[in-house]
Amino acid sequence: MKVLKKLVDNIKPTFSKGGKLGFLHSTFDAFETFLFVPDHVTKKGVHVRDSLDLKRTMTMVILALMPALLFGMYNTGYQHNLSIGGDMSFWAMFFFGLLKVLPLIIVSYVVGLGVEFIAAQIRGHEVNEGYLVTGMLIPLIMPVDVPLWILALSVIFAVVIGKEVFGGTGMNIWNPALLSRAFVFFAYPSQISGDKIWIEGLSKGEGIVDGFSGATPLANAAAGQDIPSFMDMFIGFIPGSIGETSTLAILIGAALLLFTGIASWKIMFSTFAGGMLTALLLNALAPEGSYMALPAVNHLVMGGFAFGAVFMATDPVTGSQTERGKWIYGFLIGVMAILIRVFNPGYPEGMMLAILLLNTFAPFIDHFVVQSNIKRRLRRAAIK
Repeated sequence: MKVLKKLVDNIKPTFSKGGKLGFLHSTFDAFETFLFVPDHVTKKGVHVRDSLDLKRTMTMVILALMPALLFGMYNTGYQHNLSIGGDMSFWAMFFFGLLKVLPLIIVSYVVGLGVEFIAAQIRGHEVNEGYLVTGMLIPLIMPVDVPLWILALSVIFAVVIGKEVFGGTGMNIWNPALLSRAFVFFAYPSQISGDKIWIEGLSKGEGIVDGFSGATPLANAAAGQDIPSFMDMFIGFIPGSIGETSTLAILIGAALLLFTGIASWKIMFSTFAGGMLTALLLNALAPEGSYMALPAVNHLVMGGFAFGAVFMATDPVTGSQTERGKWIYGFLIGVMAILIRVFNPGYPEGMMLAILLLNTFAPFIDHFVVQSNIKRRLRRAAIK
């Protein structure tokens, strides 16, 4: 590392303002601060002093995403093997999925970081670190068969419209990764309907074993059909978007985020609580055989509920900032996700729209909490 640090220091003057390549200062700074913790601090104002900067925080989130990513690669191969009635080995299924998922990750990062670097150069600002996580989240919430050109368009939309127009990382209103999914959902609904997921053999229409449809558990539940067992859905042996199928892998990532203090346990817990309580209420009111009667616990392991609760709702930029607001914000996400699933037959998922909706109202929730605190303290002062 000392050799690398010395090399970076030697070429730094060339990229500094006034150097031959000074116009690439923002780009060089992005690479330097990614490799090494910056040796400078803020000069004025009140700021938190901490050794963990934004890039290191983002790196920890990426590590937390690894269990879901790795299982998603395996499950892609597993579903293909299941569809053709094959006898592939564990590693054959994993590498099959790896070859399908890797292009999505490459396109996501190349296009997204390209837009980020161009925006930084135009504005003369530092490159925002937020896309380090967004670039991994976007492929994980997409079907593995999404065309790469559509994925690229969704990334550009998410970065430009979702972030840069608001001023970059820390200024955006909505979660950029979910905006990319929303873009595909509304612009190209056939690519991400939520009803069926891509299977290699299924997409070719040949060699499919009898009885295999590729339908997701959410689609089967909405249609009143049988769904996989709770354990299969919890572990993740079901069709679905790449990173959303295994609740077990997602919870491993959640444990890392909570242990390091990066994500809010209040938002995670309240989101699951809101979803569970809403589903239980619907169970109590459900006509026999209806979607409302689906066991409440199943909602928590189907679709993108767990992934959204752990990695999307806890986004520190677009979520509520006040402690009481986090409880309200997470609870309402869980409630809205289940209501959308059950009462909107045209969209069996629900989690994406619920989080984007509450992203919009997060500032209002915080305003309500702050104002209620002010009024309570004023009443207390008046009594004294």
